[in-house]
Amino acid sequence: MNPVEVADCYLDRIAELDPTFNAFCYRADDEVRAAASAAAEAVARSTPDELPPFHGVPLPIKDLSNVAGWPTTYGSLATDRTPQPTSDPVVRRLTCAGFIPLGKTTTSEFGAVSFTESEAQGISRNPWDPSRTPGGSSSGAAIAASAGMAPIAHAEDGGGSIRVPASCTGLVGLKPTRGLVTNAVVEVEGFGTSGVVSRTLADTAAALDVLARHDPGAWWSPPTPTQSFVDALTAAPPTGLRIGVLATSLIDGIPVDPACLTALDKTLRALEQAGHHVVDKQLPLPTSEELITAFMKIWNIGGAGFPLADPDLVEPHNRAQREAAKAVDSWAYAQSVHQTQQLSRRIVEACTDSFDLLVTPTMACLPPRVGAWRENGNPVAASYPMAVFTSLFNVTGQPAISVPVHHDDASGLPVGVQLVAAPWREDLLLQIARTLEQAHPWTERRPALET
Repeated sequence: MNPVEVADCYLDRIAELDPTFNAFCYRADDEVRAAASAAAEAVARSTPDELPPFHGVPLPIKDLSNVAGWPTTYGSLATDRTPQPTSDPVVRRLTCAGFIPLGKTTTSEFGAVSFTESEAQGISRNPWDPSRTPGGSSSGAAIAASAGMAPIAHAEDGGGSIRVPASCTGLVGLKPTRGLVTNAVVEVEGFGTSGVVSRTLADTAAALDVLARHDPGAWWSPPTPTQSFVDALTAAPPTGLRIGVLATSLIDGIPVDPACLTALDKTLRALEQAGHHVVDKQLPLPTSEELITAFMKIWNIGGAGFPLADPDLVEPHNRAQREAAKAVDSWAYAQSVHQTQQLSRRIVEACTDSFDLLVTPTMACLPPRVGAWRENGNPVAASYPMAVFTSLFNVTGQPAISVPVHHDDASGLPVGVQLVAAPWREDLLLQIARTLEQAHPWTERRPALET
C-alpha cells in the first residue's frame, strides 16, 4: 500500500469506529490526505534509504501537545481554540521521522486523571468493553492503537498515563527515563514525559529511537544513545537477573485485584523459566501519606502551564487542585521538591543495589466501569487504584514499561504487568519484555469490536 491508501484506510476506520469509542477530539482529514499524497510522491522519486524511517505512517498526537496549525485544548473547555503557531519539539521529532499527524486524541482535562469523561471531550470507551474506561490520561491514544484506528499513537505520562491505558487496552506502553525524551519545557518537575503506545515491542523500540535524541535547548538532556533500541531489542537477552517484586498497593486501603496478581504470577514464572531469579528483598517504600503528599503537591502546580481563556470553565476537580497549588507558598513548594528528590534517591539506590529489574502489577484494578468515579464524586481519588503502581516511578524517574501478559477470562479484559529498571536501561526493559512476549504472545489478541 502507498501512503495515500494507508491514510485512507485509517481515516475510514476512524469514521466507522470513533463515534462509539471517542478516540479523536480533532480531525483534519484533508490535511492528512494532502500529506499522504506528498509522501507518495516522495516515494516515487526516492530510494528507500533516502526516506525517513516512518515515512508516510499516520500517527495521532495527544491533545496536550502542540501541532502547528491545529488547536490544543488540553482536554478543557477553558482553553483557547486558536491554532498553534509551532509544533512542540517531540512532535517535530516525530514528523521529521516521517510520521503524518493523524489528528488529536482525547485526554482528561489537563491529563489530570486516569480516564477521559470530561465536559470538553465527552466519554472515551474501551474497545475491549465499551462499558469500561480505556484508562488515561492518554485515553484516545490507547483506543486508536487498540482498535486499529492508528498503527501507533503518541502518548504522555506524568503519573501512569502511558502505562495505565496500555494495560487497559492490551498494548505496550513504555515511560522513558526522566530527561531521555524532551519537550518544550520540563513538565511537572520532570515527572512527565512523552512516548507511544503500540501493539508491539518492535514498534515501541523504533519510535523510541526517534524520540530519544539529544536536545541542546533542553535542561538535562543526555547524549543520544549510542546503541539503537531496535538493536537492543533483537540482541540476546541477559540471564540470571535479580528480579524484585512489589505486589501490594503503596496506598493503604487499596486492594489488588486477583486478575492483576495472576498477571504478576505468570510474569514471574516466565522469568524464572528464562533463567532469572526472584529475590526476597523489600524496597524502602514511602508511606501512603508520603507518596500522596510528595506527588500531589508538585502535581497540582503542573496546571500553571496551561493557558486559559476562561478559568471559570475549568472542571471542579482541577479548579480545586489549582486553588490548592496557589495556597502553597514558594518555600513549602521548594521543600516538597527536595523531599521528592530525596525519596527518589532512596528508591533508586535501593532498586539498583537489590535488583536488576522490579516487577509489579501495572494497575491494582481492572479497568473501571464508565462513570464509576461518580460514586464518591472525586475523580482524583478514583484514579488511585489505577495509578498506585505507576506514579512512584514518575517521581523516581526510572524507565517503566507495561506489557499485556494476561487476559482475564471472567471480564474479557487485558491485564498488564509493569517492569521497572535502573535509569537509562530502556534496553533491558525491552529485552526482558521480549522474553515475556515470547512466553505469552499478545500481538494477535484483538478486541472484537462492536460499533
